[in-house]
Amino acid sequence: MNQDQQPKPETTLAMGRRRFINTAALVGLGGVAACTDKPSSTTAPAASAPAASERGGASSVHLKPGELDTYYGLWSGGHTGDVRVLGLPSGREITRIPCFVPDALVGWGITNESKKIMGTKADGSLRYTIGDTHHVHASYKDGNYDGRYAWVNDKINSRIARIRLDYFVCDKITELPNVQGFHGIFPDKRDPVDEKINYTTRVFCGGEFSIPLPNAPIDDHTQYRSLFTCVDAETMNVRWQVLIDGNCDLTATSYDGKLAATNQYNTEMGARFADMMSAERDACLFFNIARIEAAVKAGQFKTIGASKVPVVDGTQAANKDPKTALTAYVSVPKNPHGVNASPDGKYFICAGKLSPTGTVIELAKVLDWFDGKLEKLDSVIVAEVELGLGPLHTAFDGRGNAYTTLFLDSQVVKWNVDAAIKFHAGDKSAKYVLDRIDVHYQPGHINGSQSETVAADGKWLCVGSKFSKDRFLPVGPLHPENEQIIDMSGDKMVLLADHPVRGEPHDFIIFKRELLSPKQVYNLDDFPNAVKDPKESGVFRTGKKVHVKMTSLAPSFSLTEFKLKKGDEVTLTLTNLDKIQDLAHGLAIPNYNINFIVNPLETASVSFIADKPGVFWIYCTHFCHALHLEMRSRMIVEA
Repeated sequence: MNQDQQPKPETTLAMGRRRFINTAALVGLGGVAACTDKPSSTTAPAASAPAASERGGASSVHLKPGELDTYYGLWSGGHTGDVRVLGLPSGREITRIPCFVPDALVGWGITNESKKIMGTKADGSLRYTIGDTHHVHASYKDGNYDGRYAWVNDKINSRIARIRLDYFVCDKITELPNVQGFHGIFPDKRDPVDEKINYTTRVFCGGEFSIPLPNAPIDDHTQYRSLFTCVDAETMNVRWQVLIDGNCDLTATSYDGKLAATNQYNTEMGARFADMMSAERDACLFFNIARIEAAVKAGQFKTIGASKVPVVDGTQAANKDPKTALTAYVSVPKNPHGVNASPDGKYFICAGKLSPTGTVIELAKVLDWFDGKLEKLDSVIVAEVELGLGPLHTAFDGRGNAYTTLFLDSQVVKWNVDAAIKFHAGDKSAKYVLDRIDVHYQPGHINGSQSETVAADGKWLCVGSKFSKDRFLPVGPLHPENEQIIDMSGDKMVLLADHPVRGEPHDFIIFKRELLSPKQVYNLDDFPNAVKDPKESGVFRTGKKVHVKMTSLAPSFSLTEFKLKKGDEVTLTLTNLDKIQDLAHGLAIPNYNINFIVNPLETASVSFIADKPGVFWIYCTHFCHALHLEMRSRMIVEA
């Protein structure tokens, strides 16, 4: 059925198709999604809606040659372990920022500088060579992005990476202690302890999998625990952790800096599928940040295992008194997936996943409960309304409307938060569902332009659809995912574009380009080991330890050749002395597994053992000049 035929919210309660999702039949949820082999027949809503240009909405996603996008998008790269940078509304991929996984193009995981950030074993090899990025978020000031940093998680190895947005490079990676399945991540939007600090000072990280903590039995899963972690935004050190009941999924923070939250889909702390389904409801878990910080400062914490990180007790048993509680467990429908903060700062919204509902929680009421002004914690819920099958994530347009992905319905539903609150309060005439649009297929993450900031502008909506099926040319069994762009500036959503993407990306943010001022050329003085003059080039030997210093200046390296002895322990440092933007040089050494890039006025180094005698032509890998092919040097390793 199309959006005009969609059942009204008040009538859907009686529909068996909508009701079945709460029953045991949903044990086969994965099969329901995977077996929808036939494409949806309801693509009409997007096609029949008026074009954006006809109704004065957002402009076309097609840009003319030389025309720049008006928004940046930061996307998780999934198993490539990086962050993708897109221009919006075109959807063009501009670059990738390697973080957790080696990258052969730029030499990430090859150069000494990148290996130091990634982390190495005692032998100098990388500690990890795989990653799984899920959620990307950026730093805030006054409730909007400030262009300083972005952070992304690695779910597999419980690492958090920080990205400098002046250079679009990863500069720090921290591994979280006593955590597995690090999933949800969100920075705070201001510091609640000092009202004068109106910018991000912390990043909150949710531990999804409960694990046996040190000295706990590994066979008794009832004693497994999860931790909620706070990381310092500047130092990237872990500041504190909270021991909780249940697990963490995604994370959200309030605009006043007082609350953080995570949705929980396994309050049972089950180790098996059936155990995770035994409870009728799960929770949205709130953290009182100021109280936790005060408890840590007062020494009211313990440490776990070898970690020196303060851990406070956030379990339900230890937090029964609201006036002293560090945490609050708000009961929500079963297996929620996603918690998102509305731009007006009033609400967090949880999606049901195994319930066709969205839950609206009023943050002022949560604070009232912590202050002892609210008798029942359940009273913080001001709406719990039916949206459709398999609701997951929610975005906002800044006009009071929310947009939630419906995984099983393969739709996005647009609904008004205030109308939903009125409907929940008993006003059945309140029409909170405003529009529906088919997406292709099984949508997961969703976000809008400036969506979770005070500057949400309601122009562009992007959806990550997990199945593409018939949307692109077939390329074998592993299909691409489908990222779709929707114009949400009018009353009706309009689907504008499909973009195939290699799996499996997840969350993303979209923000106006004027919030960033990226630097196009490095500052030579920022590199202590820079070779600032070609005259400084040469081979400097101390026994078997050899330092080769080189510069690049199109179209030549400063050393046309250099000699080594077999067994030498070599460090090669290269500085690009070109000062023109976009004039990068590469350096590759055949048979030595070395390839990296130096951007204008950047310095990078590699270390290796000269264990293979012979002549090895070093060449520039990044096209830089009409005489690029002639830009070479010889490394001669004598037996």
